[in-house]
Amino acid sequence: MQGHRESKRPSTGAKTCRRLALRYDVSIMCRNIRTLHNFDPPATSDEIRAAALQYVRKVSGQTKPAKANEEAFAIAVDEVTAITERLLGELVAFAPAKNREEEAAKAKARWQKRAARMSQSA
Repeated sequence: MQGHRESKRPSTGAKTCRRLALRYDVSIMCRNIRTLHNFDPPATSDEIRAAALQYVRKVSGQTKPAKANEEAFAIAVDEVTAITERLLGELVAFAPAKNREEEAAKAKARWQKRAARMSQSA
């Protein structure tokens, strides 16, 4: 990409992605794929499928496929879901399982700290 400069700060979310998309005239998908391994309770089938869908969207560059690509898109989501379920079933954890609520609270605290920094610099 011409004119692209490396940022010293990590992306701060959807607003940053939209700004970059407008600046460089590209389509960027910004939602993060979450870690699914080593949580208590384990990832659900719905969470695994949502991650697979996001992965296929990211790789294809499309949030919704054209009619001509719907079947290939659906097959890819099914296959990535199956492979992810198999992977998660075979991985060995060496650390204690993380608690979902605790991790969500930590993420919320990080976000609030980041948002406070951003509002101070604005």
